Amino acid sequence: MKRFAYLLLLLVPLTAHAGEQTRPMKVTDLFRLKRLADLQISPDGKWVVYTQGNVDLAGNKSVASLWLVSTDKGETPKQLTSSTKSDRHPRWSPDSKTILFESSRSGSSQLWLIDIAGGEPRQLTNIATGASLGTWSRDGKQIAFTSTVWPEYSDKPFNESDALNKKRMDDIEKSPIKAKVFTRLFFRHWDEYVEDKRIHLFVISYEKSKVSEPRDVTPGDRDSYPSSSTFSIGDDFTFSPDGKHLYFTAVPAKNEAWSTDYDICRVPVTGGTTKWESITTDNKAADGSPQFSPDGKWLAYRAQKRAGFEADKWNIMLLPTESLNEIDLKKRAKPRNLTAEFEVSAEDFVWMSDNERIYFGADDRGKHWYFVINLKETNPAERGTFIRHHSNGSLSVSSDGKRMAFTRSAMHHPNEVHVAIDRDTDWDVFNATKANAKVLAELDLSLPESVSVLGAGGTPMQMWILKPPGFDAKKKWPLVFLVHGGPQGAWDDGWSFRWNPQAWAAQGYVVALPNPRGSTGFGQQYVDEISGDWGGKCYEDLMAGLKHLESQPYIDTQRMAAAGASFGGYMVNWFAVNNSKFKTLITHCGVWNFDSMYSTTEELWFDEWEHGGTPWGKNRASYEKHSPHKLAGNLGKYKTPMLIIHNDLDFRVPVSEGIQLFTTLQRQGVPSKFINFPDEGHWVLRPRNSEYWHNEVFTWLKKHVPAGGK
Repeated sequence: MKRFAYLLLLLVPLTAHAGEQTRPMKVTDLFRLKRLADLQISPDGKWVVYTQGNVDLAGNKSVASLWLVSTDKGETPKQLTSSTKSDRHPRWSPDSKTILFESSRSGSSQLWLIDIAGGEPRQLTNIATGASLGTWSRDGKQIAFTSTVWPEYSDKPFNESDALNKKRMDDIEKSPIKAKVFTRLFFRHWDEYVEDKRIHLFVISYEKSKVSEPRDVTPGDRDSYPSSSTFSIGDDFTFSPDGKHLYFTAVPAKNEAWSTDYDICRVPVTGGTTKWESITTDNKAADGSPQFSPDGKWLAYRAQKRAGFEADKWNIMLLPTESLNEIDLKKRAKPRNLTAEFEVSAEDFVWMSDNERIYFGADDRGKHWYFVINLKETNPAERGTFIRHHSNGSLSVSSDGKRMAFTRSAMHHPNEVHVAIDRDTDWDVFNATKANAKVLAELDLSLPESVSVLGAGGTPMQMWILKPPGFDAKKKWPLVFLVHGGPQGAWDDGWSFRWNPQAWAAQGYVVALPNPRGSTGFGQQYVDEISGDWGGKCYEDLMAGLKHLESQPYIDTQRMAAAGASFGGYMVNWFAVNNSKFKTLITHCGVWNFDSMYSTTEELWFDEWEHGGTPWGKNRASYEKHSPHKLAGNLGKYKTPMLIIHNDLDFRVPVSEGIQLFTTLQRQGVPSKFINFPDEGHWVLRPRNSEYWHNEVFTWLKKHVPAGGK
């Protein structure tokens, strides 16, 4: 097996720009940095297309354009599209000459084409409900895409159904009555109202630049694309090798608000049926993300084993394509689990050109790496990882397997496009874009240190420590203890534009990023041990991490703060009612009351798994045991000043959680402040809101925990 060339961490200096004239990072620097994503290498391996987002802070918007870079070393990237609207989701035609992409430049999201040889983009679709996520058939003669429509019109001819959808949209817009009426759950999701619309798949023929009328190939009252990002890796539908069917990830046929029974279904590209054939009927847990091998003989997909558990381990399964055409379901081949021997959970994956290897990404001990599966081995796990430096994503491979492209980020730099070229004996890996080199060269960014601390029951817990610019070990420094969300997530050695550890360290704080029970990348048992025990072993792990930090001679134990979002916000709330270790606490969109959380959230499967049922069920005690609101009187006992941030469009952890906490703090005379963004969801994404968020958070932090070494 070829090995990826990578730098040993021991050879990396303690700062990202050691010896250079640099300065601490400012909040505004977050908005100067380019945001690279969604790369695709051309089938012929000559080019990489990717999106580059630029933030217009004054205009309070972000605009993404398509960029091209050669896979030859030393070439300069060039901008391919330019618009005041964003262009996204680029996908190469099979002949590597044309790029299909999604854009709102004409007023609504539609599919566009652009030739890399030159010329202006040309609009491909004009559908009232918009078009997204376009993908090509293997012969380049068909294109599939998604559109969110009212299902009651979906069995009609396209022109008629499109006109009915448009009229309904116009009527809603014009009507002075803005009432919303619901008859079932999942009427809202994350940060938007779903109402009764459904995500459908459409197919158009595309031959010699002639475009056919779109066909709704998944009519009916069911989503044919994951309505929850939890069950998606980005490309969740594909044409069969012969172009006669679409294979896709379908949401549960019923009880979708509390079921995770996502299935892989298929329909003919001619459409016309509401009866979708499921090829994963036997598995009552989630299945999705179908991908055929280059030779068309195999279908790989992801699957979980435990129904109702969104954070169960994802395995990669394999089926022979010829078996899919067996009419007698009992005679169909049983799927082969390719990742049973891996302890990590598989995320995105790609086939190699030899039809014998699959590379998949996964969290692994605080990083995001790629692993190799060899289908011909008795044990398909080729030990070791393939891409082993920092955190990587969006792996894309040329048709001949000789060139690859992927994104790489770390705590000291955001995503850049990297290219790997097969040099026979090894892989030549290089940064092809360097889009942020100029800004990064100005900044004094520290590299994280990894430590292992014995947590609950003597189980090791990994933790990152990031020291501030100008750190002097002889001085005492304040600490910020950051708790990640999820809870099935992790602090990886990667970059975030939302919770950025460098931005916190630059204020003059040592930043700790622990990975306690529930964190991904440390084995499925470690993930499982958070469920039903949010305030138990996870809390013990975190307190063990804090104890380790308190023992360090450079930490000022009288200047410690904790902060977190989502589950991290819950844990900060749990800190508030269980100890007085911290001088201040910052909680963003965190859970306060398990009962009200269940009754107002949307993805009920999450709470039902975490608590072992409904609040009125047999496991009622789980809703009582670790709910911070049950210990609300301790807020007045410890009187830790708290900053609460919660947003009106957060339907995952609804705003009532933050309001309840703020009310309880105010009633008990605890110093507290509540910041509410009426136009944000679970995250704060609008540039000016994000800038305000950071400034408010850091001002509060410095008020209660003064910054800098003493």
